Amino acid sequence: MDFEILKQQIEDAAKKAFLEVYEKHGAEGIYSFALYSDEGAMTVCPAANTLKAMENTDDEDALYYKYEPAEWTYEMEGANEEFDEICTQLRAELTKHDDDGHWFEGFQMKLYSTCIEVLEKLKKENFFTKITGKDIFLIFTVSDYEFEKEELKDLIVRLNDNEYKTEYLNWMAAWGN
Repeated sequence: MDFEILKQQIEDAAKKAFLEVYEKHGAEGIYSFALYSDEGAMTVCPAANTLKAMENTDDEDALYYKYEPAEWTYEMEGANEEFDEICTQLRAELTKHDDDGHWFEGFQMKLYSTCIEVLEKLKKENFFTKITGKDIFLIFTVSDYEFEKEELKDLIVRLNDNEYKTEYLNWMAAWGN
């Protein structure tokens, strides 16, 4: 699989997804955007959330709902055809290497790093800020998988130069306490 081509496809799909969600729900105060995959490296999907969606969140769990893409209102919304095509390509590539665990580990890590690189590139280009006029919380996550704490911390710092970074890191510091 040519990861440079895949990276461009993910970038194009991410931009389209965000623009579609913003067009439909921008008045709700979009504050976040994520790309996420699964542990089997078969998918890449977008997610976004809004301040309006957070209005009725229980205070005790507010930060979880604010920062966990699986709980966001606009999960898997936007650029549906583009993301479906990406997922089809991923599954086809995985099928070719069905019984090769060593190959899979490298493929999985390359897919995850590619998604993170796309988000970082969009952040550096101020893609989200140019559209919304404000900072957006960015994250990459994997369903049914937990990053090591330091790896997650590095990811948050890498993708966010805003108040969300500080709030997230403070929330992380409280985990397990």
